[in-house]
Amino acid sequence: MGKGGMTATEVAAPPESPRRGGGVATAVRRRPVWPRIWHFVSFAAPGVLVYLCFVLAPIGISFYYSLTNYNPFNPPTTFVGLRNFGLLFEDEEFLTALEVTSILTLIVVIVPNVLGLAVALLLDKRGWLYNALRSVFFTPVILSSVVVSIIWSRLLDSEGPVNQLLRALGVRNPPGWLSDPDIALYSLASIVCWQMLGFCVVVYLAGLQGVPQELLEAAAIDGAGPVRRFRAVTWPLLAPALTINTVVLLISAFKTYDFVKVITNGGPGTGATATIAFNVLATGFDANHVGYASAMAIVMLLIVAVVTAIVLRLLQRREVDL
Repeated sequence: MGKGGMTATEVAAPPESPRRGGGVATAVRRRPVWPRIWHFVSFAAPGVLVYLCFVLAPIGISFYYSLTNYNPFNPPTTFVGLRNFGLLFEDEEFLTALEVTSILTLIVVIVPNVLGLAVALLLDKRGWLYNALRSVFFTPVILSSVVVSIIWSRLLDSEGPVNQLLRALGVRNPPGWLSDPDIALYSLASIVCWQMLGFCVVVYLAGLQGVPQELLEAAAIDGAGPVRRFRAVTWPLLAPALTINTVVLLISAFKTYDFVKVITNGGPGTGATATIAFNVLATGFDANHVGYASAMAIVMLLIVAVVTAIVLRLLQRREVDL
């Protein structure tokens, strides 16, 4: 008999665990799967539907048309396979448009990036004047491309303000900015650069404001001058801004159409400023060769996708290395 008058057999045994091995039983409640799927679908469906209807579906339709000789005013439509793509690389007009587009893209990618960085460094200060100048530089970005084209076509006309100013300064024969086949493309590229400059300035300003002042102060204490501080501290930290600007400018320049249509209509001469996008719409809607125009559009899409992927890969690798 133990203490308290109870025998060992009378002591209540502890309840056995429902699990063998002495573990404590825990009831795990799993959330139902269907509500989570429904939430995902309800949030993602609008964006997915818009992407399917306005991006993937047009690409698929264009690819189908590119394999045919589709002409809405000259039926019937027959399947021609890859013949349209083969004809493209024998078409002098398309090859000229490819060259024009490449030159235009190269200028538009380089010039706004360089000038945008320079302007951003000048405007990276506090004060109402610098805020006002930022707004001035960004204003062309929000303007319609058609409006910008009309303004500059008037300014660069043979009898426009620019040539009148040059004559007043003593230039007897001012250049035909938009009528000379040798310089019309560069005039057009300058207009595109003018509109895109403000975008680059804003992106670089955002990058400059993210540069830690402690690093710049430490570099100054170590004896680094302004140029050295920019090369060693500021420029590496602007790598994401450079990536954004380069990719946006590359895509925007390669699909340039409205500037060409309003300012030069593909001229002067034979395709001096005609881009691939301009030829796509001219071939598809003016000449009604929709199948051939669709092949051009698919080739342009592939070029843009490949070049953008390569540039993005290289620039993102530079960000990681830095």
